[in-house]
Amino acid sequence: MYKNRWLYFLAMPGIIYFIMFRFVPMWGLTMAFQNFNSALGFLDSPWVGFQHFIDFFTHPNFYRVFRNTFLIALYNLVFFFPLPIILALMLNSVRLSAYKRTVQTITFLPNFLSWVVIASITHIMLTVEGGVINDLIVSLGGSEIPFLTSQSWFRPIILLQTVWRDTGWGTIIFLAALSNVDPELYDAAHVDGANAWQRMWNITLPSISTVIVTLLILRMGTFLDTGFTQIFLMINSLNRPVGEVIDTYVYHVALGPQGGRFSYATAVGLFKSVIGVVLVLVSDRLAKKAGGTGIL
Repeated sequence: MYKNRWLYFLAMPGIIYFIMFRFVPMWGLTMAFQNFNSALGFLDSPWVGFQHFIDFFTHPNFYRVFRNTFLIALYNLVFFFPLPIILALMLNSVRLSAYKRTVQTITFLPNFLSWVVIASITHIMLTVEGGVINDLIVSLGGSEIPFLTSQSWFRPIILLQTVWRDTGWGTIIFLAALSNVDPELYDAAHVDGANAWQRMWNITLPSISTVIVTLLILRMGTFLDTGFTQIFLMINSLNRPVGEVIDTYVYHVALGPQGGRFSYATAVGLFKSVIGVVLVLVSDRLAKKAGGTGIL
């Protein structure tokens, strides 16, 4: 450690961040097993064991909230996770530098927009009161579609927002991995008669497979993190049956008008975190059994 002291010094801000905002707050998880009273504090609040977990599992909203969270997370994993890889492969095959930089810039820019701005753009585009999309549908002879209040359209809209905002940004790691692939491998494959598809399938993808597996395992740790701000801004009383997820449910039971149930909300959040840990361990074990390296 002394030999690499300056490297540790450079890492110190990150280390302090994780200690202060990741590890120290874990003391608050004790609320999940108490009827927490702010006047009594953590030490003197009465302990109730697993009662809050039992209340959550037996609550009529449990199945609906967990199902909504799982489906949105599954859509993001199946439809969104491969897109940065595909875009990175496409950009890597472009030889015209000016065109490549232009496409990269255009796809990166949405990531710098807040979810508040994106929700506002979505409302302007999809509202039935002068929305661009509905005006176009009406002009083509169709009838207005209540996108923002429709239960069937809620999840596709959330997925499209995520794809538009984060796909370009997600290519950064994969482009960095692709830059380390030895060009001589492509030249040798070209001499052997391999076409572009064969070079991608037999050289490019195996070369970045470790990065893909690592990011996939890490993604499983946040599998149920569907994005509180995004969902909270898009949800309303009409689409709530399909839009209420664990993050928004925790907010409502803790800080909503009928909230104040901090111990119950902590138990729900802890349940989601435990699921994430289990998914990381399972996916890591499966990756190793499939011949990969895993992360643990």
